[in-house]
Amino acid sequence: MDYRHIVTIEPGKCGGKPCIRGMRITVYDLLDYLASGMSEDQILRDFPDLTRDDLRACLAFAADRERKLIAVPPS
Repeated sequence: MDYRHIVTIEPGKCGGKPCIRGMRITVYDLLDYLASGMSEDQILRDFPDLTRDDLRACLAFAADRERKLIAVPPS
């Protein structure tokens, strides 16, 4: 999924953290809700402005960031 049109980063909004479509809903918060066991349906009920594509964009964004991490060999 190409998340670049969904995940936005604006220096003056939410401290420059990645957000969903310019809203004040951060990628971190949504990932945290998913990790805590909330279902997509529960999140979408709590945040009616979000879509399933928004949630998938969060996962794609996180996967992309993980891929870009530089592995440091143990010393």
